[in-house]
Formats: sequence, C-alpha cells, structure tokens
Amino acid sequence: MSDLLAGPADVAAGLAVHGADAVDRSARAALVAHDVPARLAAKDPTLWGAGAEAAARTRLGWLDTHCRGRDLLPQLAELTAELGDLDHVVLAGDGDLTLAAEVIAGCLGRPLTVLDTADPGPVRAALADRPARTVLVLAARRGLDRTADAHLRAWRAAWDDSGPEAARHVVVVTEPGSPLEALADELGAVVIPADPAVAGPWTALTAFGLVPAALAGAPVTELLDEAAALAGALDRNRDNPGLALGAAVAGAAEHGRTTVALVPDGTGLDGLHHWAAALLAAATGGRVLPVAAESPDAPGATGAAVLTVGLGGALGAGAGPGVVADVAVNGPLGAHFLTWEYAAAVAAAALRVDPFAEPAAGDDEPTAGDDEPPSSVEGAIEVYAPAGAPADLAGALRWLCAGLGEDEHLAVTAHLDRRADAAVAGLRPLLARVTGRPVTLGWGARRPGSTDARGRHLLITGAVTDDLPVPGRPYTFAELQAARAAGDRRALAGRERPVLRLHLTERAAGVAQLLDTAGRTRT
Repeated sequence: MSDLLAGPADVAAGLAVHGADAVDRSARAALVAHDVPARLAAKDPTLWGAGAEAAARTRLGWLDTHCRGRDLLPQLAELTAELGDLDHVVLAGDGDLTLAAEVIAGCLGRPLTVLDTADPGPVRAALADRPARTVLVLAARRGLDRTADAHLRAWRAAWDDSGPEAARHVVVVTEPGSPLEALADELGAVVIPADPAVAGPWTALTAFGLVPAALAGAPVTELLDEAAALAGALDRNRDNPGLALGAAVAGAAEHGRTTVALVPDGTGLDGLHHWAAALLAAATGGRVLPVAAESPDAPGATGAAVLTVGLGGALGAGAGPGVVADVAVNGPLGAHFLTWEYAAAVAAAALRVDPFAEPAAGDDEPTAGDDEPPSSVEGAIEVYAPAGAPADLAGALRWLCAGLGEDEHLAVTAHLDRRADAAVAGLRPLLARVTGRPVTLGWGARRPGSTDARGRHLLITGAVTDDLPVPGRPYTFAELQAARAAGDRRALAGRERPVLRLHLTERAAGVAQLLDTAGRTRT
C-alpha cells in the first residue's frame, strides 16, 4: 500500500481511499452524472430500480443512524452502572447482528464472547466462565431463532442453579413491538430498542453493534463521532471516500473483476474485513464475490480477476512496504463502517441490484439424522460424496476442485467451533492455491448465502463428545447444530449446487488429516 499513498485519494474525516480512480474512472463518472451521491445522501429509494424501491424506503436508516444512536448513550451509561460487577458480556443472536459488535470489541481491545452457533463446545465454555458475573445480550430484529432460544434457556438454568435472579442478567436488543420485546417484558429484562430502519450487516452503528460493545467497555461515543464527521462528505462528488470505493468495486465487477479480496493491511482494525465481506455479499446479490483473505499475499488475494482492497487504521500506522493492494482504505473504525455501507449501496446502484433483499431464513428444525451411510471412512473423516463423485477423500476433494468453472468459486462452510477448531480455516488458502479460483470460508450461520448460485460447496461437520441438553426442549445443542448443517445441505441441493460433506469423527485429528490431504491435492 505504500505505493498507493503517493497517489491521489478521496479523504474525509481522517479516512482515505487510495487507488480507486486507477481501477475505473468511468464508473465514478457515470454515478456522478446520475447525481447518485446527492440522491443517496438524501435517501432516494429509487436508486436501485422499481423492484427495490419498497424495501429501500424502510432500509436507508443506516445513513444517519449514528445521529439517533446518541440517544442510547445515557441509557447505556446508566445500564453499565447498574450492572456493576457483571463484567462477562456474552452476545447471542443471528450472525448478521453479532458480527459488527464482535469487530468493534476486537478492534478496540475489549473482551466480548459471541455465541452465534449451537456447537456445544463454545456454549459450555461460556457457561463455565463466571456465570454469576455474566450479562447475556440477546440480539434479534423480531424473535429468537431456535439457537438463540437455546442459549437463553441454558443461561437461565445456570443462573437458577447459582442463585441470582435471571432478569438482571439479560439485556435484549430488538425492534420496537417485536415478539422478543414481549418475551423480555415477561422475563423482566432490560430492553434497548433497535433502529427499525436498518437491517442485516448494515446495523453496525445501531443498538445491535453499540450495546454489546459498550457493555464490554468499548468507547462507542467515539465511533458515533467518527461516523458523524464523515457523514458531511456523502453528498459530494469529490473527496467522498464512499463514492470512490463503491465506484471501484462496481467498475471492477463490470470489467470482469468480480472477486473482491478484503485483506488487513497491518495497521490495526484486524477483523473488520470479515464484516465488510458480509456487507458486500448481502448488498451485491452475487454480482460481487467478497473473499476475506488472511493477508495481502495469501493465495486468492490477488490475480487478474481480483480487486484487492486493504483495510486498516489511520495512515502511517505501520503498513509495511511489501503490502500491495489495488485500493487502500485507512481511517478510524466509525468512519470505516459508514464508508463501507455507503460504498456497498453505491456499488449496488451501479450494478443494478437490490442491496436490501432479505435472505432466506436458515432451517434449524431438529429432525432425524441422516440415514445414508458415508461413501467411505478414512481415518477420522467420513466422506459423504454426491452421486458421480469419487468415494475416497482425496478423490472427492479433487472432483470438487477440478469441477470449478471460470465463473465459479469454492465455498467452505464449517459447522464447528470457530475457536477450538480454528485450524480448519487453513483450508481456505490451501484450496485457493490448488484451484486457482476464489475460495471463501464461513462458520455455520455466518455463511453468506447470496453467492450460492455460483459456488461449489464443501460442508464440514464434526462429532460431539460432550453434548448439552437444551432446558425445556426435546433436543440438544448438538442436534440443533446438526439441523442447521442439514438445512444448509437441503437448501443447496434445492439450488442444484454440487456439495461434498465431510464429517470429522474426531475433530483435532480430522482437521489435521483434512489439511494434509488438501495440501497434497492436485487438479
């Protein structure tokens, strides 16, 4: 990125976008000719076409939610004081509504435990960590899905066993008038209203992002200040970082560079690229494939069909001379959130897609397990190969990788514990090197569904040796997790996408075996 810093940039409120004009000047010129910057800043719902207009009328609140977010600050200060010794903050909810809070806490160095999975491992670990000093934040726009319901039930059982009243330990973030608000009233829990004009990954600067981060000790007032400082640039045709970034993404896609590799640049804000990837996936409806890569030189992070975007903190914070990207985005975290949201909306307008389309709900209905036996068993891995694919592990992986077309990618989804089983993330760069094609990796509910239509899929599940019952329900956490994985398989089968499932009968050994086999795979 050091080469980019010498060139022209769009700068506002301490956030700079370098290299965007070198990607495609024509895309930006077309957006300006259609007065998109001013129209978007004014919340014009017609920017994305007639089919998207109804949704856009109710989903553009992210443009100024940072202003309304200030109304939460006195309540958050009072709540933090009331909670006192409850210093272990656990956030449970849908992945779209938990990712930003996790990024805020991680980037600002504050402890926050996020439970967006039914895997018994992280649930058991969280329950064992100071339950009497835990505050559970439940995040959902309307009601709890089965997984979040299970988390609430498990925590209430833990508190009943240890004595304290459960109501004091629960904070609910939800839209006004939702079924979850009614449940919170029954429990006597604190309810903090979420902005109903913002949904999905656009909610970073709403109560969904701010409340858990603030309870964890993050200085959320600074985030709102940083976003407010940037907001004045959003109607401009020049020195508008969001316009420059959105035009670069759309212009690259229009010329065949449909993969956007998002990489941390070493200047801080590690983890932000995962949130940006989720946002772009949701906003561009499959026209753009975001890949959260490990580093600028990771396999799949560069190439003729790839737009490489580096993300980091303030300029001069330490980006090394070897860091190379097509576009560099540097600045404070609050300004990043608003810039990326604006850029995603701009890119969607240029690509003529609806950025606010609601994703299909995941299927987590516990049902009977798979009756079909594995096609083969090798070491700690059961292979469930589809019809027409080799039955053995190495052959099935070669089949999956070799079948990728020029416009396809490989999506790896791990229904595992993303902390205890974190080593499985090493598959992404290994398979990117093998295939020479884009490879994404998601954890369970955080798999972006908008790019399924162009993908081949590797689903990884794992045996559970220490399950947990869900209090008051006829199923366990492991059964819930298996249900979500089965729902993914059914959804992909319905879209006629190729799917290879691997089940790790012993997780640590299975991950090591899988990494070894993938590293030796050739297509």
